[in-house]
Amino acid sequence: MNPVQATGQIAGGVVDSLKAQPLSLALVVMNLALIGFIYMQGTAFNTQRETNVKLFIDVQREVQKLLSQCIIPPPQTFRPGALNLPPEPSQATGISQDRERP
Repeated sequence: MNPVQATGQIAGGVVDSLKAQPLSLALVVMNLALIGFIYMQGTAFNTQRETNVKLFIDVQREVQKLLSQCIIPPPQTFRPGALNLPPEPSQATGISQDRERP
């Protein structure tokens, strides 16, 4: 038997079975549509993700540029015997912590 004839017989058998059971044809069409939809969805997702990554990298570049222009204060000098403590809240704000209640 010739391979072309065998392929023709197989294709004819498939077409005959799809004619006999139209639900199988609908299932094949739905599977092809689902594969096409998944491909389109994946392509759109990858495009959106690529755009988001580019935006993220641009933002990081801008942050790095801003941080590179910051001035770092010199470290505080340590004096032996002196306490380098931050001021108390009442001294820093000028608000007394011990208020009388009316």
